[in-house]
Amino acid sequence: MPKPDESSERALRRLDKRLDKFEASRAPKTPALGSMAASGDGYRILAEMLGGVFGGLGLGWLLDRVAHTSPWGLVSGLLIGSGVSVYAAVRTALAMSARASQGSGPASSAPDDEEDE
Repeated sequence: MPKPDESSERALRRLDKRLDKFEASRAPKTPALGSMAASGDGYRILAEMLGGVFGGLGLGWLLDRVAHTSPWGLVSGLLIGSGVSVYAAVRTALAMSARASQGSGPASSAPDDEEDE
């Protein structure tokens, strides 16, 4: 097999560099994984809040239809659903906070300002 001459080797190296640049420019530019997880957690909290309220309203309406207790089932369902949804949202927010503090470690202290003394 004949050896390629020097100019064709340089041309191949230049072509490889151009190909690498082209592939790098075509790579998908996706946001960081942390920001996507954070937006997913936000949507989860929103879904818990809305699901609790609407679920309580639905159960209160069903109770009103079955037991003929016109506004009281709906009102109590709304209150109970709101309470459950707030509880679920706080529980999720605490879990998110624990997960975030686990990954970042302890918070750094603020620099001491000598002028305040």
